[in-house]
Amino acid sequence: MTSKNYHYFIVTKKPRSVLTVNPGRLCYMTTQKYNAQQETTKHPKTLSVHAFDSFTNIPKDVEISCLEELSLEDAQLLLAVPDDTERLSMFSDQPAFQAARSLSVGTAVTVKEDGKNLRGVIRYIGKRREPPYPDPISGTYYGVELQGSDRGKAKNVGMYSHETLFQYEKDCGILVPISRIKPVVPSSLSPSRTEPSGAYSDPQTDELSPGDRVIYFIGPKCRSGMVVEVQQQNGNQMVWISTDTDEMGRRGGEICIPLEMVSKGDIPGDITEPERIDFDTTPPEDYTNLDVNSMVEVILGKRNSYGIIRWIGKLPGREETMAGLELEEDLGVSDGTFKGTRFFRCPNKRALFVKLSSCHPDSRFHGSADDHKQEMSQPDYTEMDEDVSGENLEVVPPISAEQIDHLLIGRMKGIQGHCNSCYMDAALFSLFSCSSALDSMLFKTTTSQDAPIQRTLLRDIVIPLRSKGFVECRHVMKLRQLLQKHGYSRSFTTEEKDPEEFLIVVMHHILALEPLLKLSAAGKVQESYCYQIFLDQNHSLVLPTVQQLLEHSFHNAGLKLAEVPSCLILQMPRFGKKFKMFDKIIPSLELDITDLLSEGPQQCIMCGHLAVEECADCFKDPTFNLTGFKIFCHKCSTQVHSHPKRRSHQPTRLEIPKGYMGRSIPQTLIRDRLELYAVLCIETSHYVSFVKYGPNSHDWIFFDSMADRQGEMDGFNIPEVHLCPEVGTYLEMSPAELANQVPRDMKGVAKRLFCDAYMYLYQSTSMCLYR
Repeated sequence: MTSKNYHYFIVTKKPRSVLTVNPGRLCYMTTQKYNAQQETTKHPKTLSVHAFDSFTNIPKDVEISCLEELSLEDAQLLLAVPDDTERLSMFSDQPAFQAARSLSVGTAVTVKEDGKNLRGVIRYIGKRREPPYPDPISGTYYGVELQGSDRGKAKNVGMYSHETLFQYEKDCGILVPISRIKPVVPSSLSPSRTEPSGAYSDPQTDELSPGDRVIYFIGPKCRSGMVVEVQQQNGNQMVWISTDTDEMGRRGGEICIPLEMVSKGDIPGDITEPERIDFDTTPPEDYTNLDVNSMVEVILGKRNSYGIIRWIGKLPGREETMAGLELEEDLGVSDGTFKGTRFFRCPNKRALFVKLSSCHPDSRFHGSADDHKQEMSQPDYTEMDEDVSGENLEVVPPISAEQIDHLLIGRMKGIQGHCNSCYMDAALFSLFSCSSALDSMLFKTTTSQDAPIQRTLLRDIVIPLRSKGFVECRHVMKLRQLLQKHGYSRSFTTEEKDPEEFLIVVMHHILALEPLLKLSAAGKVQESYCYQIFLDQNHSLVLPTVQQLLEHSFHNAGLKLAEVPSCLILQMPRFGKKFKMFDKIIPSLELDITDLLSEGPQQCIMCGHLAVEECADCFKDPTFNLTGFKIFCHKCSTQVHSHPKRRSHQPTRLEIPKGYMGRSIPQTLIRDRLELYAVLCIETSHYVSFVKYGPNSHDWIFFDSMADRQGEMDGFNIPEVHLCPEVGTYLEMSPAELANQVPRDMKGVAKRLFCDAYMYLYQSTSMCLYR
């Protein structure tokens, strides 16, 4: 299928139905599915789209009101922009976007790189690689050869290898997305030039460009600033300037004035300073351990403020080593620029440049001072972990039912949450607290690049959780920072994500774990790490069990299991708070997957003899039970399909293993079952988890990584784990009794399990590491 057989979209506002799809994300769907959805629903409210670079190929139902369709060319241009916010900003500024779209090879441009505006000429427009599976397209990039005084400034510049894409002199080639490139705009300071701007090919002229220092005149006053943009307004060329000071003496504003009132240059001896803020100048015990991505606090006036170091270096006119902070609150003075030069990127009013010696490690994280210096200062993790590569770590088994009360129950137990980490906290707690189903990922051989992530997961999270019953939030943040540092997402340390995206990043992209799930469809085997349940619109389920949901989804998709999975991760048919397909779902403590296997002997549902036929048409026949595939021996199939209502059915032959043919009753047949061990739930945007820790129906615990909080902005979250035996009480009820239960009247936290389930985790007990 070619790239033209798709529809492409950009998310223009936050969807209510999908919590982790942010404005600016690009999505796509096949033209075939798009047309089918338009035909089946007259006025569809959502589209089932795939998000680019989501690490999963699972479609998300996004409201049409939040989507705007793109042409193939625009989708390719925007896909190269690495950040959702930057991408949406680029798309929203249509004049600038259309101007950039018109650029061609040979056009003189300015390129933003490391906060500087470099001049050059476009030498290449195209893709840098083939589309990564399963995305249908890749981004369009611009290859620029630097010119004039900026020649040679491309040393170590650029994320991608582009030597083979276009020719350029040594250290003069840069490959950038559309958001970082602008055409050179001519200035009236060069009156002899009358050609249109597109005709300029010599980048060494005296044109004004974004980032140029200029002086301008307001009446008799001469002031200075930095060019932000030059644009046409009502036939006149106007210059947007980021002012050093405005007519009232205030700093950091913007002004738009005619081009003839502007001149390149700076006021002699004018060294502007940012607004003075009272900083705590008492140096921490060892601030030299702080590095980029360290979580720190500074004292602004009489209060503590918190943020993350995004840049460290020297600023113009300053001798001290400075740190560029991204603050948690709007207490900063810019979006990562200083005197018009960009040093990093963050939301406006969140950036603040301070002396590195004024920064302290974030004190909200619990631990000793030595722990803070070692862990929160964020040294180079690769080097640090190489030093302990020979360390023999004690293997700690999951917490047993006998250990639960004294080891795991109470406040400050489980995993401490911080800064939108609940999706990761709940997933890690569910996977590793009381189960070893995925412990193989902790010990398998991995690359030296990814070994620090695996070691952090084992040493700093799993082992403390199982041995002490508590993991400090700084250890989870360390894991998030390592994931971000390795390039898997720019927002792992700040934004909430889907648990399945996090799990697939770790299992597939980092640890290269063998896929947990192998599905057989039409004789072909597909591999995956989790399974999203989808149902057609004609299902008859009202209060389903997980067993019924899985069977109906497999039946609808024509799937079978190619083998018994060691761990089965199931996503429920729901998309956010208001898009749940079912008000309640009954947890199946066991999943009988015998009839879901593509190979193996199976029993006739009527007489128990060896089954030889399966009837997909009988699956939804109300005569039969709603649970289980409808498989028959030859005699029972003949009788069942002799009924007038079922004569049109078309049973299919089952694959019977050799050695079972000729047997009447497979008396030694063992049913293949998986047991439930954890459930992730979400209400609005907060994830919690339930874990079944023992064999009895009442052996349930509930975990919330942010159950309470100590203090306000300078405080910390208090995680809690407590017993919830009431879950077992409801599980013992009949479906009719459960249907009559009013969610708000259900005891304890049971309502959250039955009504807010997002992901179910099942395991094969025969494959657990410690059993």
